Amino acid sequence: MREESFQFLTSLVEAPSPSGFEQPAQRIFRDYVAPFAPVAGDMLGNSIARIAGGGEGATKVMLVGHSDEIGLLVKFIDDNGFLFFGAIGGIDPQITQGMRVLVHGRGGAVPGVIGKKPIHLIEPKDRETVVRMDAQYIDIGAANRKEAEELVRIGDPVTFRAGLDKLHGDRIAGRGFDDKSGSFVVAEVLREVALSGRELPVELFGVSSVQEEVGLRGGTTSSYSVRPDVGICVEVDFATDQPDLDKKQNGDVCVGKGPIVPRGANINPALFDLIIDTAERENIPVQVTGIPRATGTDANVMQISRGGVATALVKIPLRYMHTPVEVLSLSDLENAVRLITATVYRIGARETFIPS
Repeated sequence: MREESFQFLTSLVEAPSPSGFEQPAQRIFRDYVAPFAPVAGDMLGNSIARIAGGGEGATKVMLVGHSDEIGLLVKFIDDNGFLFFGAIGGIDPQITQGMRVLVHGRGGAVPGVIGKKPIHLIEPKDRETVVRMDAQYIDIGAANRKEAEELVRIGDPVTFRAGLDKLHGDRIAGRGFDDKSGSFVVAEVLREVALSGRELPVELFGVSSVQEEVGLRGGTTSSYSVRPDVGICVEVDFATDQPDLDKKQNGDVCVGKGPIVPRGANINPALFDLIIDTAERENIPVQVTGIPRATGTDANVMQISRGGVATALVKIPLRYMHTPVEVLSLSDLENAVRLITATVYRIGARETFIPS
């Protein structure tokens, strides 16, 4: 991966962006994309870029990846200055205790830790019991409520303190790859298209959406305003090449073996065939999975926006989803960019995707 792209990915991942508080990451997205395509924010906080092409009446194609990440939110401050919190998105309470965190207050980020009773003081019968989220607390070092309230307020978002780390080979680890990796791929496709010098046969929109983790909200509003004919959502999916996952449930998916292209009710058959044919033509490795229901991604709401949209998913294999140590392969990101860019140039009239 070129150094400038990797630095963009690092900045995007390290920017705090829990659902509803995405703008630090969105500003990074907009600043990166601006030299390649006009880009602006909307009322909900989505970032929408556009590259003209195809002439009057051209097929509208929308790419979307969401910028929000899971996180926590301060709900109560007790008399001793400890912060009690709730989850933003799906967080496993087994992983939170003992974590270092940042509380994002109006004066800046406040470091803290999620406390944990020492094992010496836990009864043996209770040692395998998961402590409920609403019983956990953040210690920012405050001596009392007044001191804590000088630094944080009720409703402040909280993120885990985990940056991006390089592992062996092209693997990287960090928080928020679900789904800042999608926003990254969208931005890189826009860059590739803008710098290619090739005539674009479609009108292309690239969206970094918000509030996906709490109800696909940004995908809903941006699809409504863009009014695409064709949509490709860039997401992550469960890699099943870790020891504790069942391939019979989620398919045979490996990190580093190419992006995932799902099939199912959420996927337009003609668009799926076009993506697979493009992968074969361009010699891009892909992995196919089956999703027999709504996908739980922005593709779901995009598909049923207004009169309907021909949708597809391109997903990045990801280990340890919704933890601060998610792992993916840089080659999978690059191949997703190659695949979507090549596909965009092969999209024809919207009628091509109407089932017959």
